[in-house]
Amino acid sequence: MAARIAVVASQETPPPEERVCPVLPVRDMVLFPGIIMPLFVGRPRSLRAMESALLQDKKIFVVAQKDNETEDPESDDLYRVGTLCNVLQVVRVPDGTTKVLVEGVSRMRVEEYLLDKEFLTAHVFPMAWDQPDSSSLEPWRRRVLSSFEHYNTLQPRIPGEVMASISELGDLGQLINLVGSHISVKIEERQALLEIQDVESALAFLLRLLTEEIDILELEHDIQNRVRSVVDKHQKEYYLREQLRIIQNELGQGQGEEEEQLRYAERIEASRMSDEARDKAKRELSRLSKMSPISPEAAVIRSYLDWLLDLPWGLRTEENENIARAERRLDRDHYGLHKAKDRILEFLAVRRHAGTNMRGQIICFVGPPGVGKTSLGRSIADSLNRRFVNVSLGGVRDEAEIRGHRRTYIGSLPGRIVQKLARAGSCNPVVLLDEIDKLGNDFRGDPASALLEVLDPQQNATFTDHYLEVPFDLSEVLFITTANVTHTIPKPLLDRMELIPLPGYLAEEKVQIALRYLLPRILKEHGLKRSDIKISASVIKKVIASYTREAGVRGLDRALSTIVRKITRRLVEAADKSEAPILPVAVKVNDLKEYLGPKKLYDLSVPKDFETGNVVGLAWTEAGGDVLLIEVVTMKGKGELVLTGHLGEVMQESARAAVSYLRSESDALGIGAFDWKSVDIHIHVPEGAVPKDGPSAGITMATAILSAVSGRRVRPGIAMTGEISLRGKVLPVGGIREKILAARRHGIHHIVLPSANRVDVEEISRDYTEGMRFDYAEDVMTVFGKGLED
Repeated sequence: MAARIAVVASQETPPPEERVCPVLPVRDMVLFPGIIMPLFVGRPRSLRAMESALLQDKKIFVVAQKDNETEDPESDDLYRVGTLCNVLQVVRVPDGTTKVLVEGVSRMRVEEYLLDKEFLTAHVFPMAWDQPDSSSLEPWRRRVLSSFEHYNTLQPRIPGEVMASISELGDLGQLINLVGSHISVKIEERQALLEIQDVESALAFLLRLLTEEIDILELEHDIQNRVRSVVDKHQKEYYLREQLRIIQNELGQGQGEEEEQLRYAERIEASRMSDEARDKAKRELSRLSKMSPISPEAAVIRSYLDWLLDLPWGLRTEENENIARAERRLDRDHYGLHKAKDRILEFLAVRRHAGTNMRGQIICFVGPPGVGKTSLGRSIADSLNRRFVNVSLGGVRDEAEIRGHRRTYIGSLPGRIVQKLARAGSCNPVVLLDEIDKLGNDFRGDPASALLEVLDPQQNATFTDHYLEVPFDLSEVLFITTANVTHTIPKPLLDRMELIPLPGYLAEEKVQIALRYLLPRILKEHGLKRSDIKISASVIKKVIASYTREAGVRGLDRALSTIVRKITRRLVEAADKSEAPILPVAVKVNDLKEYLGPKKLYDLSVPKDFETGNVVGLAWTEAGGDVLLIEVVTMKGKGELVLTGHLGEVMQESARAAVSYLRSESDALGIGAFDWKSVDIHIHVPEGAVPKDGPSAGITMATAILSAVSGRRVRPGIAMTGEISLRGKVLPVGGIREKILAARRHGIHHIVLPSANRVDVEEISRDYTEGMRFDYAEDVMTVFGKGLED
C-alpha cells in the first residue's frame, strides 16, 4: 500500500468508545487523524477486512506494520497504536487491486489483536490528549508554525490552501496531526509522534523533527547551489573557448593543435616503446584531441606524453667490456683501494663471460664519508662506456619518490628512477643510488620497500611507475649503491646487494691522493699551474694531522682549497698593484697557521707513561675509527657507579657488567679487601658533547676500573677493544680495520683484540698492519695481564 496524496479533512472528532473492528495493516506510512488519504489494498486478508468494515459501520483500524517485507503480518508484526478511520469510497482498479479513500477519525491503542480465520481484528480503545493550559502552549504553537513555514519554503510540496488551513487551526492536536503527516521523516519517527499523548511533549518532538529536516534541506540546497555554480562556470568557459576556436580558425591561427597532435603521433610511431606503452600513448593522444587545448586536463596529458616519449625505449650505449681498460681507469681515478678494485674487476669479468646467464647483482660500496664511493661508481660507468646518473636517497621518506605519483594528484611526476633514466637517454646506464642507508619512512609509505622491486633482477624487467602506468625494463641498468653503515638498511633490501667495504685511508695514502688527484684539480679550478704553487708532502701530513683528521679526504680537499684560494687572492692583488708575483709560492709547515688558522684538532692526551685508571679504547663510527679515553677515579661514598661523558644505554650496561665481574672475582684479582659499599666509582669518557654507545669498550672500562681500584698502573702505548661478558669472556666486535687506522693515526702500535677478531686482522692489507703488534684475548684476565703492570 502506498499513499499518493494527503489533504486536510475536518478536525479530529471526539474519541469514540472502545470497540472491536477490522484491522488494515499498511506499509511505509502512518495515517494521522483528520487526514483523508487514498490507499491501495491488494492483500487477500486486507480485502476481506475492508469488506467486513463496509458491511458494518464503515469503520476500520489502520495501523503501520514494523517490517515492510512482511507479506502477511500477524499481531507481533504491527504497532500497538493506530488510527480509526471512516471508509469514504471504494474503487476497484483493473489490475486487481482496490483503491480505498479513508479519513482518519481518532487515535486508538490496541488492547488485544484477535486472530480471525478470514482477517485480523483488534480490540481498541481511544487515546485522548492530555492538554495543559493552552496559554502555556502558545509559544510552542508559534515555533512549530514558523518552522513548518520555513520547511515548506525549502521543500514546496504542500499546496497553499493546506498551509492556510494549518495557520488558522486553533486545535493543537489537529495541528500536530497535520504537520506530522506532511513532513518527510522516517516511519519510526511518525509512529513515535502518533503514540505521544501529552500535547507539549508532542509539540517538542515535532519541533525537533522540523529542525533536523530544515538543517538537512539547507545543506542540500547549499550543495546544489555550489554544484550549479561550478557547472555554469564550466559551460561559460566551454562556450567562450568554442568562440575563440572559431575566431582563430577564421584568422588561420587554429592549426597549432593539429600540428602538435601530429608531432605526438609521429613520435609515438617512431619510438621503440613496448606495444602496451604504445597503445596507452595512443589512447591518451585520442583523449587530448577531444579536449580544449587550454583545459587543465589537456596540460596533464601533454606532460604525460612528454615523459613517456622522453624515456629511452630500446636506446642503449655500446658497452665496452675490456677489463684492462677498466683497470687502467680505476687506477687513474683512485689511489689504493686494492681489494675494492679487485672485486669490481672480478664483477665486470664475470658479467662479460657469463653474459645473459649471470644472475643480476647489485654492488653496494660501504665505508665512511670521503673514501671515494661515488667516484668509484662514476669510474665504473666510464670504463664500461655507459652513461652515469646519481640518485640521492638521503632523507627520502615518500614512496612516491621511487615509484612516482599517480596522475590524479596535482603536479604529479614520475619517480626518481624514471626521471634519471629519461635524463640519461639510454636504457643501460649506471645508476648510483647514493646514501641508501639514510632512507626513512612515514605515513606516506616506505621507499625501502619500493626499492625491492627496483633492485630485484627477477622483478625489475617489468618495473611499473605509478605515473607512467606501463612497465619499463630496468634489467639492463647497472645499479650501484653506497652506504656509510649497513645496520640501518632493511634486511630484505640488504639481501639483494653484494657489499664491498671501503676502509679509510692511511696518512701516507692521503698524502699521495692529495699530490696526485686533489692538488692538480684544485689548481686547475683556481686558474693556476702546477708550477705556481709548491706544497710538499710534509706540509700535507701536517694538514692531515692538525686540521683534517678523518677516514676520507673531503676535509683535506677543503683545507687545500683554502690554501690555494688565499694564494690566488694574493696573486690577484699583486697584479692589481702592477707588482710582479714571486713564483712559485712555497707553502711551509710554519705558514699553515696563517693560511688555515690555529690547529683545528687537538691531540688526545694519550698516556705516554704509566698511569692509574686511564686506558685507551678504540671506537667505530659512521665517519670511521677513533680512539677514546676511559678515565676512572674512586672516592668515598655509598657504593654508587657514576657514568658521565654522554654514554649510551649499551655502553652504560657494559660498565655495569664490568663492575659486576670485578666484584664477583675480587679475591682472584687481589682486591678482596676493597670495600665496594663505601666507595663510589666514577667513569668518564672525554668529549662529553659527543654521544657514545656500543659494547666494544667493555674490556677497556673493566681494565680502567681494576687499575683505579687496585692501584695497578696501565702500560703506555696500548689500546684495546672488545665486549665483556659477566663470566669474563671477551666477545668479538666490529670495525676492526677502522679501529686499527685510528690507532695508527694517534701513534699507538700495540692493540689488544678479541681472539674471534683474529680473522679480521688477517684479511687486512699489510699496508695497514705493518709495524703493529696485536695481542688476542679470550678472557678478560688475559687483557689485564697485557694492559696492567704486574
